[in-house]
Amino acid sequence: MKNLLTSLFDYRVKRFTLVIASIVFIADIIHVSRQTIHAIETGKFTPSTLLALKMAHYFGCKVEDIFELEDSDLLQKSNL
Repeated sequence: MKNLLTSLFDYRVKRFTLVIASIVFIADIIHVSRQTIHAIETGKFTPSTLLALKMAHYFGCKVEDIFELEDSDLLQKSNL
């Protein structure tokens, strides 16, 4: 996930106090492995659109509140 910044960890920690238990709980809710949640948080895996939407729905926020592009990947208006 070199091109995607994530706030997933921040959203997860706000909801739960036990880090490991919360990873397992969220993974179970959105039907992925705990390793997937960890990989997303550490930038080793970019979630699919469906998975990002499920996470946003669970946390009651917009996808762009959890994920954002790095500045170097933003399109310049002149390129459009």
